[in-house]
Amino acid sequence: MEQTVKTALLVMDMQSSILSRLPDNSALIDKVSRAIANAHKNSIPVIYIVVGFRAGAPEVSAGNKGFFAAINKEQWTTEQAAQWIEIHPDIVPQQGEIIVTKRRVSAFTGSDLEVILRAQGIRHLVLTGVSTSGVVLSTLREAADKDYQLTVIDDCCADADNEVHRVLMTKVFARQAEVLTLEHWIK
Repeated sequence: MEQTVKTALLVMDMQSSILSRLPDNSALIDKVSRAIANAHKNSIPVIYIVVGFRAGAPEVSAGNKGFFAAINKEQWTTEQAAQWIEIHPDIVPQQGEIIVTKRRVSAFTGSDLEVILRAQGIRHLVLTGVSTSGVVLSTLREAADKDYQLTVIDDCCADADNEVHRVLMTKVFARQAEVLTLEHWIK
């Protein structure tokens, strides 16, 4: 896996709270774990992206249909906020790996991701995460507009709607990114 530009693997929204919404997440977790191991083996930085809100969720307005429906602001305590952002135990970051907290769907929105990427000289992003129609789509679109080179690992992403996942991978993402299976990316 020869690199012409510096690459980072983004592991996005792989929080236990989000993964629990998928009917079967074990294969996805296993594949993302393998992608992380491959990145470590090839000295590719792994950056974890989580969506999170402060106690009381002051970042969430009634105008944000998705987050407003998912968060009970009156009962959103510091403990709930901390539990919400916990990354699944099978793919927890190693000591020193970066965790970026975002406040919206895209990994860039409301986070310091772009500052981190610039500081590290990273111009190629490899995307994994849940959901394909959420964080992966939003991050891919914004990253493409920011002129990043992009790779999406198809089987390291998932969506509650398999058909939406398929359409995005085969018809939408391929226009702005290289879409690969994990096995192909590892080679």
